[in-house]
Amino acid sequence: MYKDVKTLLKSESEQLNKLRDIVSKALTDQSLILDNLLNPPKEILTRGQKVSDKVARFGGSWAFIISFFIVLTMWISYNSIAPLRKEFDPYPFILMNLILSCIAALQAPIIMMSQNRQEEKDRKRSENDYLINLKAELEIRSLNQKIDLLLEEEIKVLFDSQAKQLEILKRIEAKLKN
Repeated sequence: MYKDVKTLLKSESEQLNKLRDIVSKALTDQSLILDNLLNPPKEILTRGQKVSDKVARFGGSWAFIISFFIVLTMWISYNSIAPLRKEFDPYPFILMNLILSCIAALQAPIIMMSQNRQEEKDRKRSENDYLINLKAELEIRSLNQKIDLLLEEEIKVLFDSQAKQLEILKRIEAKLKN
């Protein structure tokens, strides 16, 4: 009897050690992922990057579109209504076209710089998503290992129990034959 209890405690201790090993392995696998997620690198912006972000933010807003439309309407109205000597950009509005072309030529690369920075942020965000998915996969793998270990132990206990029951049945059968 004492031997059976000792064997049972030993097997439970082995199972706990296996579970402890699985948990410690899972924790070490996840430490790098957690470090990357909890401590992302600080983003240091240059003055040009800050300006490009502000220009892109304003250039893509309704405030810019409405104010630009108002300025163009005033420009065209003044140069159409003003007396001949006071107009500064007569009908084909060549100066206005030149200014619009310059604004477009300067605004496009600035917006592209801002979009490149946004693309970099999106790439980092997708890397974080990948790390989170990897962490979840490692957690699932760890849980599967734990379940496999518990099932293995349960099957072992059932087989031991069945072996003991067979042994008891053989003893009973032997006593009945005597």
